[in-house]
Amino acid sequence: MAKSLFVVLVMIAFLAGAVNVSANRGPVEVKINAKPGTVTYRHAEHTERGMECSSCHHKGVLSGTCRRCHDGNQAPDFKVVAHKICWDCHKASSGPTECKGCHVK
Repeated sequence: MAKSLFVVLVMIAFLAGAVNVSANRGPVEVKINAKPGTVTYRHAEHTERGMECSSCHHKGVLSGTCRRCHDGNQAPDFKVVAHKICWDCHKASSGPTECKGCHVK
């Protein structure tokens, strides 16, 4: 009986998390300040084009922002990772590839 109750509670917790993730698409936009200009990442625009959340949130959206797990000393530099992810996708999908296409002063 106790084991069955535990399994049911785990399933409810999992489903609640899944519903929260599907209902919460994150902030409408994220602004990343950089020397060449601010990059504005619009979640809806990217998900409508088929981008998966795991492309950026490799440990899942519930893991939060990069800095929640990575302090900058134990992971690749955010600039390097962001440029790799963004440029590769933009080249494949005809997104902007020039600096001014994403960095706005």
